[in-house]
Parts: sequence; structure tokens; C-alpha cells
Amino acid sequence: MTRLPELTIIIAIGIGATAFMDVWLMFLKRIGVPTLNFAFIGRWVGHLFRGTFAHASIGQAQPIHGERALGWLTHYAIGIAFAALLVAIQGIGWASNPTVLPAVLVGMATVAAPLFVMQPAMGSGFAASRTPTPLRNCARSIANHTVFGFGLYLTAVLMACVAR
Repeated sequence: MTRLPELTIIIAIGIGATAFMDVWLMFLKRIGVPTLNFAFIGRWVGHLFRGTFAHASIGQAQPIHGERALGWLTHYAIGIAFAALLVAIQGIGWASNPTVLPAVLVGMATVAAPLFVMQPAMGSGFAASRTPTPLRNCARSIANHTVFGFGLYLTAVLMACVAR
């Protein structure tokens, strides 16, 4: 796999893992489990560019033109950044011979971003403490990010197989 530039490998792993998580989220939505509205991520990022980090309720904040697209773009950019984190920790050689444990551990660790940065900034409190079901929401976030970790691994495996 080292024939591809490192950045290309990282971007592909990040996009693949994020898409894997999105399939999981579509499944959850289909069976009636509430999932994140990516427009709210776009709204939050849009307001960041305007100098506002925290909101009492992101749903009540002024909508941003193109917020849904900005939310999806941000979602995938974050997935790529987390793939870069995995490669930074494991080295680019991991992508040629991926193992599941580092990918899943990094995926699980990335749950810190929503629990301790994004949820508080969007008005949900630390670890969803201001929501009606904080434990359920935290468990759902951990599950989603664990799925992302498996997506990191599976995408790297697929890429390694194609490269051989």
C-alpha cells in the first residue's frame, strides 16, 4: 500500500470509516433510533466562523445558509482527521497490515470530541447531561464511535487487499 501517498491513504481510510458509520446511522434511523442531524453540526461550525462557540440550544440558534452541506463536509473532515490520528499513532505501515484493536480503540477514544466539546457547545451539556436521557445518549455515542473504529479497520483491510 505504500505505493499510494500517505495523505491519499489517510483520506481514503477516513472517508471509508465515516461512510461505514453513516450506514450504521441510517440503519439506526430506519429502526426508529434518533440520530444526529448533521445540519446542526453545520450550524455550529457556521456560528464558529461568526465568533460564537457555545449555544444554549443549537436547534434554537439562527440557521446558517448551507448548514446541512457544511455539516456533512465537517463530519467527513473530522473522520479524515481521526484517521490521521490513527496513522500518527500506529505509523503508515499499519495501513498495509491493519489490525483491529488500534482502530477500534482510536474510534472509541474519538467519542471524547462529541461528549466533551460538541455536545456542550451545542447546548446538550458535558456527556449529554442536559438531555432527557444522558446515559442512553452517551452509550449511543460510544457505540457510534466504536462502529467508526471498525470502519477504520475494515477500510484499511479493503485498501490493503486492493493494493496487493
